Amino acid sequence: MKIKKKSQGPEIPTASMADIAFLLIVFFMVTSVFSVTRGLEFQLPKQETTPQTTQEEAIHIHIIPAGSDCIFEVDKQQMALSDIQRYIEPKLARNPNKFVIIDPDPDAPYRCMVDAFDELKLARVKNISIPTQAEKEAWGDIL
Repeated sequence: MKIKKKSQGPEIPTASMADIAFLLIVFFMVTSVFSVTRGLEFQLPKQETTPQTTQEEAIHIHIIPAGSDCIFEVDKQQMALSDIQRYIEPKLARNPNKFVIIDPDPDAPYRCMVDAFDELKLARVKNISIPTQAEKEAWGDIL
């Protein structure tokens, strides 16, 4: 009786394939060079003389609720909405870039702030600021 031997075909051993891949990854990580991005290089101009500036306060408009209407206090003076433009124009003539801060009370109707904003736009105010609650708390007594 003749016993037949099973013949195995050619095959590639893959048992150590993961080890080889890991070693290649480590090899390339160790031998590669990482370039460091330096960012933009520029030099700020050097200030040779101290500019002479005078501190000028901003115009502060505080909006206080009064029932369904509002009270406008401009630089701690109570004033009608229509008088705000007349009050601001001479100040803008001296400094057209003067800041105006609109400080509405949280309980004041939203339309009052919009009315004040519209009045300032009619007066051609360029710098209008409405502080956040965090800014109000940080500034404390300034506002």
